[in-house]
Amino acid sequence: MPAPSPAPRPAGEREALERAWEPPRGWRHLSAVNNTRIGVFYIATAMLFFVLAGILALMMRTQLAVPDNDLIDARTYNQLFTMHGTVMMFLFAVPIVEAVAIYLLPGMLGARDLPFPLLSAYAFWAYAIGGLAFFCTLFFGQSPDGGWFMYPPLTGKEFSPGRGADWWLLGIGFIEISAIAGAIELIVGILFTRAPGMTLMRMPIFAWAMLVSALMIVIAFPAVIAATMLLELERAFDWPFFIPARGGDPLLWQHLFWFFGHPEVYIIFLPAAGMVSMMAATLAGTPLVGHRAVVLALIGVGVVSFALWAHHMFTAGLGQLSLLLVSAASFIVAIPSGVQVFAWIATFWRGRVTLNAPTLFLLGFHFIFVLGGLTGVMVAVLPFDWQAHDSYFIVAHLHYVLIGGMVFPVFAGFYYWAPLFNGHRLSERWGRWVFGLMFGGFNLAFFPMHIAGLLGMPRRVYTYDGSLGWNALNMLSTVGAYVLAAGVLLFFVDAVRTLRRPEQDHGDPWRAGTLEWLPPREYGVRSIPPVDSRYPLWQRPALPQEVEAGRFWLPGTVFGGRETLVTSLVAARPMHLLRLPTDSWWPLVAAAGTAGFFLLLTVSQPLPAFACGVLAVACIMRWLWDSDQPPPVATVDVGHGVQLPVGARGAASHSWWAMVVLIAVDMTIFASLLFTHVHLAMAGDVCPPPGAALPDRRWPAGAGLLLAAGSLAMVVAMRALRSAQAREQRGLRLLVAFAMACVAGSAVLDIGGHLQAGLDPRAQGWSASVGMLLGWQGFHVAVLMLMGGYLLVRSWAGRLQPAARATLDNTALMWHCVTVQGIVGALAVQLVPRLLG
Repeated sequence: MPAPSPAPRPAGEREALERAWEPPRGWRHLSAVNNTRIGVFYIATAMLFFVLAGILALMMRTQLAVPDNDLIDARTYNQLFTMHGTVMMFLFAVPIVEAVAIYLLPGMLGARDLPFPLLSAYAFWAYAIGGLAFFCTLFFGQSPDGGWFMYPPLTGKEFSPGRGADWWLLGIGFIEISAIAGAIELIVGILFTRAPGMTLMRMPIFAWAMLVSALMIVIAFPAVIAATMLLELERAFDWPFFIPARGGDPLLWQHLFWFFGHPEVYIIFLPAAGMVSMMAATLAGTPLVGHRAVVLALIGVGVVSFALWAHHMFTAGLGQLSLLLVSAASFIVAIPSGVQVFAWIATFWRGRVTLNAPTLFLLGFHFIFVLGGLTGVMVAVLPFDWQAHDSYFIVAHLHYVLIGGMVFPVFAGFYYWAPLFNGHRLSERWGRWVFGLMFGGFNLAFFPMHIAGLLGMPRRVYTYDGSLGWNALNMLSTVGAYVLAAGVLLFFVDAVRTLRRPEQDHGDPWRAGTLEWLPPREYGVRSIPPVDSRYPLWQRPALPQEVEAGRFWLPGTVFGGRETLVTSLVAARPMHLLRLPTDSWWPLVAAAGTAGFFLLLTVSQPLPAFACGVLAVACIMRWLWDSDQPPPVATVDVGHGVQLPVGARGAASHSWWAMVVLIAVDMTIFASLLFTHVHLAMAGDVCPPPGAALPDRRWPAGAGLLLAAGSLAMVVAMRALRSAQAREQRGLRLLVAFAMACVAGSAVLDIGGHLQAGLDPRAQGWSASVGMLLGWQGFHVAVLMLMGGYLLVRSWAGRLQPAARATLDNTALMWHCVTVQGIVGALAVQLVPRLLG
């Protein structure tokens, strides 16, 4: 489709657009949902957690500054390092990259906003409310003390009888929900809201990095959700998943946790690498060298990283073949990472670089990250890892990779993109001081840890004897930590000073070539421009003026509200107009209910927790109620006579793809639970173990037939939706009700068969894994009953129509997912013992 041709714009068009996107005032500011507001909230909250985790680190370094120090006792120290690692990894590292993406990506993609603003707001508020409540456990002596990795049996009820481990297990739950919600938003937004003509290979590298990272979140994070469910069930109901004496296995936790934990390192690094690629090209004044190779390298790192989870388990007693394969993968992942490093160096070499603040942080990133990568190759060597494992060498390596690979690029990004906020750059003079203190302090703090580790200093010790030879090294590390903190403090002083200045247009101070540097407005871009290169502002210097003149797509508001374009997956052809929701309180209230549900369960208050859960679900349904409405007209003019449909249905709809991604998350959790069942079945001498029995095959066969019948009924219901009149949908409602009865009957048969066979999940790990599969299926049956009931209500209210059928399409997708899970789970329980026998 060609770009719209120039034409005079009607009077009042810009004013109507400004009214539609006008931000709320005063205390109503908390109801904002658009990306510029939520992105700022997100970034500020993530940086707050960075500071809080840094304060905990300073307390630990003060304790370790001198030998035999009694400033902090062992129990408090264990809480400090557990909270430091947990806050840095879960409350800062992943949220900060998602926050930057939510703020920047619509501008980079030429979109008005991401496709699910309410979901972004919900993800932020769940993270902020829950994260702050979780951190406050420190002040009540209730924080976890088992390490940010929470290895059982240390974190089981026997050795951690208090509530600290429960705070971690349930507290991390809603944080993971927030991260996954953000990932769904980013995946759909990147794939379907790009400016017309912005093909996948014209897409900014940061968008590619966030796409790969978000897809990794969808695959990796469900494993830790499954692990936390299993450990909490063990602690709360004595289901022995990780107790060897009763058929459990502590290594099961390590497999599930590190399937998330090692890819998480790259989930953190890849967005930072994307930022580096964007900044390097602009600061060098030349296109990124090897753009296509860098894209392939991002994908390569994402794929290979999933072969590395046992990288942290070289001393856990795995088989020789497993160790060799993971060791080889640990070397291989350095290749695509190295491709990016060489592309950045070549870009700087080809261009003309000025040593300003963002450039200094990028150079510091190169030095620190490459050194961290080299030590990563060292610990991939099995004999060396056996010696260095759980020593301070690993602490140093971890911080060189994470702080060098993520924190320094993020600070470079703050200096680079700060003008987008209010038009002002951060102080160049102060920035040099900030960089000098942070770079010098970091290396002074963490480089001596390599030596201390090689001299035998173990991780996670709260004091040490003065005769071991670590005194000077620990003092240097402590001094370096305070120097690093001074640099961070100076940065915040400068940031507050700069951000308080009155707003002005930024004027593209770096002469960048990508779309986020178009004139900033609350609504994003005045009109959505066509894109025919990777650096449109370099190719077409007059583009900002043309965009502001409304010469391109969607120069105003069609229906008087917020809107953006949906484009095709590969070629970014305009497909339809997407109507976006306006500011709302529902995400905030739903997030508060979600946080309350998990937090109240932690303190054994099931009834208030249930009430909060009901509140959260009710608020989500309330915002969904208005999200799927038939458009007033079928097609509209999106600028200069170009006609596009309003909204879409089925696979053309953005909500359909969001449900597909959500199902991928759901199926990954299910796969983790299946792995648990198979792992525990193989760990036993016989399967099923003594005292356990399989139900008669007629029970699961009947349940499977009912599930299949329910899915078939939903297929027929989808075909039956022909009329927009609710009174003509009686047959559809009967089909939905029949499907609900089928899925409920399948659950009764599943549970009844196992109860008749004498299932006791407390008896041994195998039975607990069967009980977990049944519980997971039962949870999904409850979800389908809720979704089916909601679908019936929409039909009765006349809101289910051929032009507004997303509720039916998405419910049917989830129905088929539950059918597959139920049948596969039953087959696994029936077949695994026979295969092992």
